[in-house]
Amino acid sequence: MNHEQGLRPTVEASVNASKNSAPSGSKPPKSRTSPKNGVPDPSVTMRRTPVERLDLSSKRLVVVGGTGGLGRAIAQQALARGAEVTVVGRTFRDEKSPRLTFVAADLSSMREAVRLGLELPAESFDVALFTTGIIASRKAREETSEHVERDVAVSYLSRLAILQGLSPRLGAGRPDSAPRPRVFVMGSPGYGILGDPDDLNSEKTYQPLVAHAATVAGNEILVLGAKDRFPGPAFFGLGPGLISTEIRSNYLGDGSVAHKLVETAVGVMAQSPGTYAKKIVSILFAPELEGRTGILFGSTNRRGILRGGDQPILPTEDLDDAYIDRFLSASEALLRRALTG
Repeated sequence: MNHEQGLRPTVEASVNASKNSAPSGSKPPKSRTSPKNGVPDPSVTMRRTPVERLDLSSKRLVVVGGTGGLGRAIAQQALARGAEVTVVGRTFRDEKSPRLTFVAADLSSMREAVRLGLELPAESFDVALFTTGIIASRKAREETSEHVERDVAVSYLSRLAILQGLSPRLGAGRPDSAPRPRVFVMGSPGYGILGDPDDLNSEKTYQPLVAHAATVAGNEILVLGAKDRFPGPAFFGLGPGLISTEIRSNYLGDGSVAHKLVETAVGVMAQSPGTYAKKIVSILFAPELEGRTGILFGSTNRRGILRGGDQPILPTEDLDDAYIDRFLSASEALLRRALTG
């Protein structure tokens, strides 16, 4: 499983989410009929190391969602460069290797996500990468056994649940001289999507792309709000853009004519998971990120066309500290309800 901008929420959905998310009595965020996205971040300069020149033999990476799509492609690239890799997912698809560990988990379950966050050997990891994701069903609202809308559960809330147990321990068993441990959260940061913390679980109204917008906003907010919720690791966001994976299968219908046509078109127009993985593996361990946190990587907007998926970009403009805290508080409340209900 993996999460990327599979079907970008419509402008109408973005505007509605923005209007609905304003605190009572406060000025609502600006509506975006043409939202800013892909704005380059001039504060970040990266020296790109070709993946063929990387030596990751001393590094340990965990990929949550590493058994398919982008997560699997990134795990394979890191493994090929000598890293020890742990992949988390439902079905193991790779050949056994002494440096590859598989951990089975159903990340639609918040109880399973909490268990995973407490039991993974996080003390030895240098980098944790979250790529799990789907897109909400266009036919009807789907709910897990814990009464969480399925897209929110898999694509966002499971990450929050895992991080609560994993983040304090991440990299703690490594030498004191080791670089600060890192967390990378995959989604679609910097797209001007705010979500709606007052209906995070789509219980008041349900529109599939609005439900998915909650995961888009939530994953960017995890990165931007980490300094207050998850002290210790450095946090970074990844937005790979349009890539042919299985993320759209839940929305379009796995194996349907629409699904096959869309994936064929995406396969022709967009970069492959392997191409993106080659770009991003060097970023996961880039020395230029030492001492930094909260940086987002995505597609830069060039004459109305988003390209790259690995360029430093600015965050969504209206995600200030107050809104971030409000969104995370609503997320934590939903997680508690799922665990105790």
